[in-house]
Amino acid sequence: MIGRRFNRRMFLASSTSSVALLGFVTHSEAATYKGALPWMPDQDHAPRPVTGDDWTYFTPAEVETVEALVDRLIPADELSPGGKDVGIVVYIDRQLSGPFGRDQGLYMAPPFVEGLPGQGLQSPVTPAQRYRRSIAALNAYCASAYFGKSFAQIPNPEQDKILTNMESGTLRLKGLSSKAFFQILLQNTKEGFFADPVYGGNREMVGWKMIGFPGARYDYRDWVERHNEPYPYPPIGIEIHN
Repeated sequence: MIGRRFNRRMFLASSTSSVALLGFVTHSEAATYKGALPWMPDQDHAPRPVTGDDWTYFTPAEVETVEALVDRLIPADELSPGGKDVGIVVYIDRQLSGPFGRDQGLYMAPPFVEGLPGQGLQSPVTPAQRYRRSIAALNAYCASAYFGKSFAQIPNPEQDKILTNMESGTLRLKGLSSKAFFQILLQNTKEGFFADPVYGGNREMVGWKMIGFPGARYDYRDWVERHNEPYPYPPIGIEIHN
């Protein structure tokens, strides 16, 4: 039931164990170095902060759809703003235009067969391609079922029904797996809500403030054993430390 699935407290309880709170690690290719170290002393490799409101992968129509999707996965309430206002779509956009979107560093050659649940998705479709194709198919479905309207234009209860069917895989999207799209969308939504703001999401660290996470503070060992006490200091992001 979508009412149970998208309860915020259950969402958070199922999210923090699977999301790197200090940042999202994208795929990278392995390399071999010989003769000398590939870096100089005192150099850092800090992530480049996401700035500006320009879109690097999504089209305006795709932005509208994904904003509506993440706002249903994380609706605004007394605990935090909704997924759109937290910047989750900005986070996803930057990830799809980078190595993650291309599945860089992963084995992408055939054969592609249906694997066991523990094996993960096996597909020639990259995350960027999956988003683009699935968004188009989702809006095509909505147009046929809701008198020409896109997903963003239909009422919230109908959006929730569609998300429920996507989660179960019963929604047919022109030969695409609606379940696979739901899974990657939900995972990226969690990341955008809890990752360091340097990556574009978690604006004003609302995700961290909601769960009392201290962020990238240098040392908070004095509080590790102080159970059931709220941490009194505001969180700090990676960018502030640089």
